[in-house]
Amino acid sequence: MPNEKDKLANDVVSHMMDNDFFSQWLGIEVLEIKEGYSRIKMTVRKEMVNGFGIAHGGIPFSLADSAFAFACNNRNVLSVALDTSINFIKPVHVDDVLTAEAKELHNGKSTGLYHINITNQNSHLVAQFKGLCYRTDKKLISI
Repeated sequence: MPNEKDKLANDVVSHMMDNDFFSQWLGIEVLEIKEGYSRIKMTVRKEMVNGFGIAHGGIPFSLADSAFAFACNNRNVLSVALDTSINFIKPVHVDDVLTAEAKELHNGKSTGLYHINITNQNSHLVAQFKGLCYRTDKKLISI
């Protein structure tokens, strides 16, 4: 049974997913949410590949960005990206199942730092993403 903080985290992410049409288009499935943490997955479709026959870099970036958003906002404090970066390690192909796991490295009053690993269905690391967020004074949901 989740504790109150993790219950709030799940409620916030459910609200976010209901209104996040891009994450819905990506086919993101939320696997696990805990305070300051998220794990999500998606399957790469043919319309997501570039002219080289591999996934466009925006696909793993977007998956990681969603995991980042779910992890940094799930305390019900509206947080926005200040800086993000990604390192592409291995190519991603059609039908690959990507999992992004966001872990909080720092939770400050005005900023948060997150590291997101993106792995494929074989547990191979395909990309690493780092995100720095700015915390506002707004709530995402009413409690």
